[in-house]
Amino acid sequence: MKISSVDGAEQARITGSQPRALIGWRLLALLYDLWPAVALWMLAGTAFTLAYTIAGHDPRQNIAPFSALQLLLWLVCWLLTGAYAVWSWRRGGQTLGMRPWRLRVTAGDGGRAGLRALCLRYAIGTLSVLLGGLGFWWAWVDRGRLTWHDRISGTRMVREAKTRPSK
Repeated sequence: MKISSVDGAEQARITGSQPRALIGWRLLALLYDLWPAVALWMLAGTAFTLAYTIAGHDPRQNIAPFSALQLLLWLVCWLLTGAYAVWSWRRGGQTLGMRPWRLRVTAGDGGRAGLRALCLRYAIGTLSVLLGGLGFWWAWVDRGRLTWHDRISGTRMVREAKTRPSK
């Protein structure tokens, strides 16, 4: 039995592939990304509340639950969150929540993912979350450890090797 003395970064360089991101790392990144999303939602909510008040409603009156205006607010929040995610993935392959865990979204071939693929990734990822995370849990049984949004969009999430400081 041969024991390899090659570390993760060297192995990735040799094989030309990077290790897949495990479900735990993905969920931690999702938790971290909740905070920028909440900030965007608060800004959208503030804008809607201001517009609602300026339109002549009592400042203490809330937007009615499940009204067209509230559904529009939910849609705006979803679109803002998607814009944040897609812009981050397109710009550098990472959102803020992915950076501490060294996760990166790439195209299936390891290159930069296209805009259409990233939008599809966000939409399928949303569906996965709405179904209790079923698309995420799928990675445990998938041969390639891919989630629904990885597989359908043709993108991959990889975990980058630690970089060692130069001596």
